[in-house]
Amino acid sequence: MSTGPASAGGAGSLGAVSAKAPEEPKAREALAALEAEITSCRACPRLVAWREQVAHERRAAFADWNYWGRPLPGFGDPQARIVLLGLAPAAHGANRTGRMFTGDRSGDFLFAALHRAGLANQAESSKRDDGLTLKDCWVTAAVRCAPPANRPTPAERDRCLGYAERELELLERARVLVCLGGFAWDAALRLRTALGDPTPRPRPRFGHGAELAPGPGRRLTLLGCYHPSQQNTFTGRLTDAMADEVLSRACRLVGDARMFTRS
Repeated sequence: MSTGPASAGGAGSLGAVSAKAPEEPKAREALAALEAEITSCRACPRLVAWREQVAHERRAAFADWNYWGRPLPGFGDPQARIVLLGLAPAAHGANRTGRMFTGDRSGDFLFAALHRAGLANQAESSKRDDGLTLKDCWVTAAVRCAPPANRPTPAERDRCLGYAERELELLERARVLVCLGGFAWDAALRLRTALGDPTPRPRPRFGHGAELAPGPGRRLTLLGCYHPSQQNTFTGRLTDAMADEVLSRACRLVGDARMFTRS
């Protein structure tokens, strides 16, 4: 059982650009080992209690579901050059289904956008075995347990960020980190520092379309995108076209000008 998500390497040990891509079987094996560690973590008592309470009580609409009720690993293509970083699993979404952004309206919006960008094979994500696969893309979060009121504490965020740091170390081809919301942007700045790329001063502010290039010899560009929450998508603060623009920019940054299929 994990006693906490401390990084396996020193600060910045793998933050620089890697000249050689990792062998996929080895990358998959290392990511699978990290997944096993994440899903057994009980480092934050408040989050453990909440995620398990939600899984036990359930929502009436999902009364026949056997909720996941554990921390969530990231998922996607181990050779991904584009990584999407969210806030935390939704109580009745990913905490129910066992896969990030799966089973709720935020995921409906996000995976439809990834499909239009050519980064997902389908536009829907309803459960772990629904056939969804990602290409050149990895989806993860700053905090791995569903938090009460969707608000992790700073201590919970910092305790959990080591997992994302280690994911990024293993995703050696990653070049763009798309930050879904201000919380993810702040977490990404902390991750960059942990990987040996200090945050510039003045501290870059989050905004939709905000961009922060990597420091010399480093590899991760940050891109800001409004979070695909219902509050943002239902009010028009985040539209399909706005999400497409950010993902198109991410594809261009990794040298892949994909053809979008949005009609």
